[in-house]
Amino acid sequence: MDLGPLERNLANITLAPYIVKAMALIDVPRKAGSNMFRHQMSTLAILLDYKIVDPVVLKASVIHDLFEEVWDAPWVTRDAIASIDADGPAVYDLVQEVTIRMVNGAREPKGTYLRRVMEFGSDRAKRLKLADRISNLITLGFVNDRAFITRYLAETREHILPFSAVVSADMHRELSDLVDSRASQLVQFRATQAD
Repeated sequence: MDLGPLERNLANITLAPYIVKAMALIDVPRKAGSNMFRHQMSTLAILLDYKIVDPVVLKASVIHDLFEEVWDAPWVTRDAIASIDADGPAVYDLVQEVTIRMVNGAREPKGTYLRRVMEFGSDRAKRLKLADRISNLITLGFVNDRAFITRYLAETREHILPFSAVVSADMHRELSDLVDSRASQLVQFRATQAD
């Protein structure tokens, strides 16, 4: 495989300052085990796997959950992100675009949030959200909370899959396969519990 153009595109992207910010997520656990930092890195890897080398998207992927998970840290501010490098302002804007908003002191409903990103978000936001959802669906195989799995699969079917094919046919195919796989595992689990 010729990695020439891909390697050239990636050579000048500086991710280290964003990774340092993301390391605050090492202590934030996930339902599937592990931690939020690894999820950020997984999302980055998925984007790279799909040959997405937009520096703003890659940098945003590394910190895409920062404002939801450690929003009260003094260095999690617009200025702190915008001042990292020349891409900082665009990275901050993209992260905000894929961050669940607070509306009248309450978190934006998940369905509203997902539809906002998938229907009205920028192309960058949509690609980032698809990579994020792929990462989440992969780790969903390690979650034992059946109600959570059922809800998560329903959200994906209703709010992500209807829009994902237009964003990326390949990512749509992976998302569809993961949803089918996780739903099948859930059915098998229920069958073994009934025995």
